[in-house]
Amino acid sequence: MARYTGPKSKIARKFREPIFGPDKVLDKKNYPPGQHGNSRRRGKKSEYAIQLAEKQKAKYTYGVLEKQFANMFERAASKKGITGENLLRFLEARLDNTVFRLGLAPTRDGARQLVSHKHILVNGVITNIPSCQLRPGDVISVRERSKSLEVINDALHTRKQFSWLEWDGDSFTGKFLSYPEREEIPENIKEQLIVELYSK
Repeated sequence: MARYTGPKSKIARKFREPIFGPDKVLDKKNYPPGQHGNSRRRGKKSEYAIQLAEKQKAKYTYGVLEKQFANMFERAASKKGITGENLLRFLEARLDNTVFRLGLAPTRDGARQLVSHKHILVNGVITNIPSCQLRPGDVISVRERSKSLEVINDALHTRKQFSWLEWDGDSFTGKFLSYPEREEIPENIKEQLIVELYSK
């Protein structure tokens, strides 16, 4: 299954944000990677470079490759509403992201692994496709034999609540209530720059 497997701290430093989760390296070196470190002169970025960087940040954050991302953008553009906001809603509706948001894994990579290893059910059916798009009303649950997994139980201790998701800790079951509004999505992504990039 294709996904980014390179050095994560390097990418986080490039964007100066912990896009893969808490990062000690980023705390120590909050400047882009490179041979001359923080002393290197960096020229002014072009408009295209800024837009491209924003798209790359979104791709790395949600763990989506180029072709998937382009297809999702086309779908967002064809739907009523603001294209950039539609794009973020579709990214949030991915199964791996929802498993992460429900607090079943500490990172999106961890959530992707839970899905791939068949620990997660969608509407009672084992689903091992991380990119599966959820719809309002879909029920996400942990497989019976997986409820005792240490990684899941540890992650649940630090879970955050999101208004578009519902979670029942007794049955290890969550529900995707609706697509989130833009202001509810905590990711620091300037989606308008991505729309401008694709509009060229």
